[in-house]
Amino acid sequence: MYTVKDIIEPDFGCEGLPDGEEICCEVVLEDAGGVQRTVRAADADLYRECIEVGSAVDYDGDHLIKIE
Repeated sequence: MYTVKDIIEPDFGCEGLPDGEEICCEVVLEDAGGVQRTVRAADADLYRECIEVGSAVDYDGDHLIKIE
């Protein structure tokens, strides 16, 4: 189990998002021992799962899953 400490959204500047590319964020996670790791997650997945800073989540290596 992890706590979301920060969500860093990409900045594409004036060039914008490349065609066909999905917006991904860097999500900073912290475990119960205070160890942090950063993973990439699709912005749409974060919204769909209602994951925000402070959320408790599991990470299966590919996806973040919000813990209710």
